[in-house]
Amino acid sequence: MKNKSYIWVGLVILIFGIIFIPEIVNRIKDNDVVDEDRHKVGQKKAELVKLGKVPAFTFINQNNDTISDKYYAGKVYVVEFFFTTCPTICPIMNTNMLKLQESFRNENDFGVASFTINPKNDTPEVLNEYAQKYGITHPNWNLLTGDREKIYGLSNTGFNLYAGQNANVEGGFEHSGLFALIDKEGNITCRTDQFGNPKVYYDGVGENGDGGDIELLKEDIKQLLNE
Repeated sequence: MKNKSYIWVGLVILIFGIIFIPEIVNRIKDNDVVDEDRHKVGQKKAELVKLGKVPAFTFINQNNDTISDKYYAGKVYVVEFFFTTCPTICPIMNTNMLKLQESFRNENDFGVASFTINPKNDTPEVLNEYAQKYGITHPNWNLLTGDREKIYGLSNTGFNLYAGQNANVEGGFEHSGLFALIDKEGNITCRTDQFGNPKVYYDGVGENGDGGDIELLKEDIKQLLNE
């Protein structure tokens, strides 16, 4: 009986070798295994979830134009809260935002909404100078100013992105270094983590200059633009 078992095992191995090994060898020669199989994990799309609608807003941009949430209808855009005299995280945030501008400079359906939390100082003229200083050129990147209470309401209640005035901190204002991603239908959108929980926001600062979540944000913007 043992001899018969060995014979059957041998036949199975022989048949496998005749049928499959030449195909595997050819795929290795053609680099198909590397290109089509090993990298399929990296090509998997992120699972994106909708967290709710962006509240309505109307403010003035760096060119003295009135910009509302309706301006961004049909566009994928990123939201941040900042101020032009910020000595700490804002320069890092907007340096990272410039990376998004570079990646999507030819995308008419991409935009950025940067709301100042110091509108008393950050007039359209000041915002225009700031835009020139940083090389902000995308036509859909608006630096927005207006009524202080409305801006703080949009930040703290509308987006749940903290912003406040604090005389005890450097620069006199404090805020998060997070970006919010908005889809074409005006939904705050994010990816889920490894446990299936919403990430909610994207780190716009990072540690030690690592860029935070900018590469993840690029991936998710691309995905939304293609939907």
